[in-house]
Amino acid sequence: MSGRLWFFKRWRPRSLQARQLLAASVGLVAFLALAGYALDAAFADTAKANLRERLKNYATAYAAGIDFTRDRSLYIREQPPDPRFDVPGSGLYLQVVMPDGKGNSMSAEGPMLPTVGGGMLAPRQEVFEGPLPMIQIDGSEGSAYRYGMGLVWDADADPATEFPYTIYVLEDSRALGAQLRVFRGRVWFYLGGIGLILLLLQTVILQWSLRPMRRVINELTKVQRGETERMSERHPRELEPLTDSINAFIESERENLERQRNTLADLAHSLKTPLAVLRTQLDSGARDEDLREEFDVQLRRMNNLVSYQLARAASSGHKLFSAPLPIESNAEEIVRGLEKVYASKGVLCEFDIDPAARFHGEPGDLQELLGNLLENAFKWAKRRVLLTAHPLPAPGARRAGLVLSVDDDGPGIAPEDIAKVLQRGVRGDERVQGHGIGLSIVQDLIKDYRGELQVTRSPELGGARFEVKLPPGP
Repeated sequence: MSGRLWFFKRWRPRSLQARQLLAASVGLVAFLALAGYALDAAFADTAKANLRERLKNYATAYAAGIDFTRDRSLYIREQPPDPRFDVPGSGLYLQVVMPDGKGNSMSAEGPMLPTVGGGMLAPRQEVFEGPLPMIQIDGSEGSAYRYGMGLVWDADADPATEFPYTIYVLEDSRALGAQLRVFRGRVWFYLGGIGLILLLLQTVILQWSLRPMRRVINELTKVQRGETERMSERHPRELEPLTDSINAFIESERENLERQRNTLADLAHSLKTPLAVLRTQLDSGARDEDLREEFDVQLRRMNNLVSYQLARAASSGHKLFSAPLPIESNAEEIVRGLEKVYASKGVLCEFDIDPAARFHGEPGDLQELLGNLLENAFKWAKRRVLLTAHPLPAPGARRAGLVLSVDDDGPGIAPEDIAKVLQRGVRGDERVQGHGIGLSIVQDLIKDYRGELQVTRSPELGGARFEVKLPPGP
């Protein structure tokens, strides 16, 4: 069993073109075989029907030229409808069966005609049989088709002189067999030629239809080598989702790399100043007490800078095509913690979440997004916070987007202060504890997901409303 599995694994074609060509070839061969079989059967039926009609015409012609004497002896007064009836063993035979005997044509002298059946038929009864076994004039075995017609002889329109008789006309089956062999040879010759032409045409069509796939592979190879920055946009509709996803992945990875480089550069640049201050203090020969105080100040500053850059790096980047995450379960975990922190205020958080709403991204990104928005709302709210989430419909088969909003009943934000509040390190009120980077982290996350953030006044609670729109995915 394992040997057969190994054979099929080795035999199975790995090329799409080979797979399609193999499948199409098998289908084409099967179609041509069925077509040939159907044509052969149709021709055989037609040939037999023509043979029956021809033998019937011979029988009808003979019936017009047959007479019987007073003693009911057979007398043929006209020439036979075909000269072969007068040539012994010619392959075309006549039998006349009467109540008291039989009469044969000259061609029936010598061969042993079929003995099966061949009796009297009722008036106007017709039969067509075959192939029936017989012995040829040379003693070899053969077969023949036989047509019979039941008739009534009435010489003087006197019912007393009427008597029935039957005419049988037989023809050697070799003539029909020769026709079938010629037809089959021609049919399979032409079908084979057509099949070869179709296979060649099929190969050309497959190469032409798979050309866009090869172009995608070539473009992807150029991207890997650094010759181009992204895939082109001129591709068939069926390949557009693939190339768009590849481009989105490339852009995402490029943005992530650029963001990491910027974060490291910002961190290095930020640490230059406190390090330079420390170096200056050391070189200046200051007192130990002054050095200790300066070290404390600068170390706190560096710690804040490192924390800030780590927070920025932690909120940066995400993977495309992540599994959809539910909103409510993640929000409940965050709200439970915030309610403990702000227990003295007695803030109540309400949910209005569509069960179909999903966040397509990293779990950490969703926690960061919800955590910063909800914490900001708890910080400024008087009594109530409202979290709303519902899917953003997408055209076609694309995945749905997400609309997420957080409202509070606090003082709100004046329109002219919105841009300032969203800046990194800026707090809405210096008296309120915080670092002023939460909303900027939210902005960076939303930018990573190509969404948008709108800050307005809450129509329900009267405070601030932060609305996040994440677009539908590919």
